[in-house]
Amino acid sequence: MNNFTIYVDVFCKEPARYIHGWMRHNRDNVILPSGGSMKILVIDDDAAMTELLKLLLQSAASQVLTANTGMEGVELAKNSEPDVVILDLMMPEMDGWKVCEVIRTFATTPILILSALDNPGMVARALDAGADDYLIKPVPSGVLIARLNMLVRRARALSPIPISMD
Repeated sequence: MNNFTIYVDVFCKEPARYIHGWMRHNRDNVILPSGGSMKILVIDDDAAMTELLKLLLQSAASQVLTANTGMEGVELAKNSEPDVVILDLMMPEMDGWKVCEVIRTFATTPILILSALDNPGMVARALDAGADDYLIKPVPSGVLIARLNMLVRRARALSPIPISMD
């Protein structure tokens, strides 16, 4: 399986064009869980990263919402009820740890941290703040999608089944 490693470097001036070209050649390698699409909320202050993730994940037939501030991300999490949140830690004003804590006050939505920070203490702090998983950038797209699938599959399995009182 071909993988696309998710990162934006200073040499990649047009990430959208780059990922469109990659997806044209690797569309069959992006797999969704059985049971249809998922709604993904991406919260990252780096607009190029949110654009890159949106292009990659939309091509997997997912609905992708993006926010470039912590406050905007919290509002979208409240109002859109995503299936999973991808969250960066290093953001101005409201960092990812605080965003995670705030989302946990009103939702059990799975939260996947996608960060360049690979310090074990930072990972532990994010998990203690309520994150469900942690991936270090750069990450192969196949690994990211597999982790998203796993989190959504687990959350759906734990969701209460509506009981009809007829």
